[in-house]
Amino acid sequence: MGKGGGCIPSKNNPPRILDDNPPIKNDAVRSPNSKKLKIYIVFYSMYGHVEGLAKRIKSGVDCVDGVEAVLFRVPETLSEDVLAKMKANEKDADVAEISSAEELVEADGFLFGFPTRYGCMAAQMKAFFDSTGKLWREQRLCGKPAGFFVSTGTQGGGQETTAWTAITQLAHHGMLYVPIGYTFGAGMFEMDSIRGGSPYGAGVFAGDGTREPTETELALAEHQGRYMAAIVRRLART
Repeated sequence: MGKGGGCIPSKNNPPRILDDNPPIKNDAVRSPNSKKLKIYIVFYSMYGHVEGLAKRIKSGVDCVDGVEAVLFRVPETLSEDVLAKMKANEKDADVAEISSAEELVEADGFLFGFPTRYGCMAAQMKAFFDSTGKLWREQRLCGKPAGFFVSTGTQGGGQETTAWTAITQLAHHGMLYVPIGYTFGAGMFEMDSIRGGSPYGAGVFAGDGTREPTETELALAEHQGRYMAAIVRRLART
């Protein structure tokens, strides 16, 4: 126990992943021949930082047996002229743009990634969430687990508040918010270098846009993918 009465995880503890094979409580479990559980990694990235995290998260998800990740980018709302003036990165043609919010229904869980804008999600991601009204009315996303990962320009730019302010989107849909807490173990206490990420999810510092994600930031993203995959798998078995 810490001096303030809160439990402090040991800095020596390794990253914690939930038991992938919890006891089966009923017959509503997928058979070995059924399709894999799917986690949709839906993101917006202007300079490639969020996309870098998304791809590493996918690696983490795909490491868990019976679960696979699918990458989607949300539609761009800025014109090509504006993007050119902002020196935005070219979009990766290998990552599909999500065609409509209806596609979300097919997923068993989600990880949403976006850069911050004054401590909140970027307008492109908010526009996408605003398009989910029909799903909200029909409660088609209710009960599905979801988490966040973010990018900020500075250390005080919203690594935590960007996730806090996004939780409202999940709450109105009745979705289950899944933070990573301190399950990354010693990596959550790293003080020797600048590192994005928080108990709310993976994160990266973009600086002026030229800073690349560090291996620690990418490792935390991969951990989040494995952690969410284990959660999704457990929920499918209960």
